[in-house]
Amino acid sequence: MEFINDIKALEALYGAPAAASTRKVVQRLTPLYRKWIMASHYCVLSTVGPDGTDGSPRGDDGPVVLELDETTLAMPDWRGNNRLDSLRNIVSDGRVSCMFMVPGSNTVVRVNGTAKLTADEGVRARFEQQGKHPATVIVISVSEIYAQCARATIRAGLWDHDDSAGLPKMGELLAEASGGDEGGAEYDAAWSARAAKTMW
Repeated sequence: MEFINDIKALEALYGAPAAASTRKVVQRLTPLYRKWIMASHYCVLSTVGPDGTDGSPRGDDGPVVLELDETTLAMPDWRGNNRLDSLRNIVSDGRVSCMFMVPGSNTVVRVNGTAKLTADEGVRARFEQQGKHPATVIVISVSEIYAQCARATIRAGLWDHDDSAGLPKMGELLAEASGGDEGGAEYDAAWSARAAKTMW
């Protein structure tokens, strides 16, 4: 198998981007991009660090980010598994990307920029849920925002059907990966109750 190691050779395979591909990019929250991002309760946060890359799902029961100003977004870090993969990367290398999705829309909005972490109580308090605050907040300085072509979600039929029947559950995946030391059917049976207590 041969690999492409030259940017010019890569660009020759695809040709120049269409005008719309470059004209859709902005460097701040415009009214329409703001409306779209504030409708998103779910995004994927991508980070890079000395130990590699990470893509982390982020979700909330309202907008997944808060606008601090037209070039700054804030994302709460709610209780999770404490691996801290994304957060470690941000401390080491602030480059981040977010991919915002809204169920039913084939459009995906992407935000690229740099991020820092804060444990400032005033910022954390802005995300209060059931009397609880996130441990930290990811503050993202926006470099660019743009909408992604809808072809990928259309090809996948992302919102058209449910393909989850028969997929392994988390407990099964955990049991396989740990050689049976963790997870299993009991883990899955207790998950709903456990998650309800630790959602925030």
